[in-house]
Amino acid sequence: MSTVPHRALAPGYEIPRLIKGGWQLAGGHGTIDRAAAIADMVAFAEAGMTAFDCADIYTGVEELIGEFLRTWRDRHGPDAPAIRVHTKCVPDRSALATLTRDDLVALIDRSRRRLGVDTLDLVQFHWWDYDVPGWLDAAQHLGDLQRAGAIRHLGLTNFDTAHVAAMRDAGVPIVSHQVQVSLLDRRALRDMATLCGAHDIGLLAYGALAGGFFHERWLGAPEPQAPLENRSLVKYKLIIDEFGGWARFQQLLATLHDIARTHDRTIGAVAVRAVLDEPAVAAVIVGARHAHHLPATLSALTFTLTDTERATIRQLIDAAPGPTGDVYALERDPVGPHAGIMRYNLNASR
Repeated sequence: MSTVPHRALAPGYEIPRLIKGGWQLAGGHGTIDRAAAIADMVAFAEAGMTAFDCADIYTGVEELIGEFLRTWRDRHGPDAPAIRVHTKCVPDRSALATLTRDDLVALIDRSRRRLGVDTLDLVQFHWWDYDVPGWLDAAQHLGDLQRAGAIRHLGLTNFDTAHVAAMRDAGVPIVSHQVQVSLLDRRALRDMATLCGAHDIGLLAYGALAGGFFHERWLGAPEPQAPLENRSLVKYKLIIDEFGGWARFQQLLATLHDIARTHDRTIGAVAVRAVLDEPAVAAVIVGARHAHHLPATLSALTFTLTDTERATIRQLIDAAPGPTGDVYALERDPVGPHAGIMRYNLNASR
């Protein structure tokens, strides 16, 4: 097994600095070949990426990872290297006003059944609408389930700074916060990074590859027009628009391409390396669907950006007009363009 650097997320709980993401195995990303997806997971794990990210609302993904876990144990026997599975607890928006502790127990128990485990390694909690009360009570109920042994560690995903601070002040035992971080989106590296750094809350960064836009195939390409190929491209094209548009993105892409050639790497590897170098970031979640992406993914771990390269990149991103605001504020705006890709009530249909 290859060596991937690890970082402690909590005492006795280390994670690899690259985590395999599961969103692209969910609905809206094309047909999934289950056998091939499981074989790819085995390849990622054997390469040292032994942590996997998923969610209760990623259609079919917890079940798929559960199959992988059984395959992994059958393949390696009782001495199989440990696999970390990070899932989420995302109550439906339509259910928030009436959410009870029993409802949360049912969601957690369902994730345990799907994954085939007694204890969930990390549960990352999300609340769609701050105007609906109950988010703190729900987080505290999850803390109770942690103390009861159903959850090993508790994290958050896509909360703003004020709500993370409030939960921390209320004693919710948060060890991580999954947020969008990329060279296009620095929102989590402002007040959020300061708060989390002060309380040993590791940022788990998604979106470092901007859904695949940080790739040579987009260098010099015309601006894509709707309909785009999948939900990831739709989501991150909106972030590119916030960053300042396609021409500004092309300028950044060209700079990354020049840096990548200097290091014999890909544009994506440079983009991931830059996020890994952020002190607040504990790990980067990479949504690579196929094992043929492994060499380029792992190559982000084996080179160093020079001070001059960092300064050049920083100059470009500092000149960008956005994205602005706190973590996930744009996405929470119910009348804004980012809300158009949200699916708020996926538990009700499962």
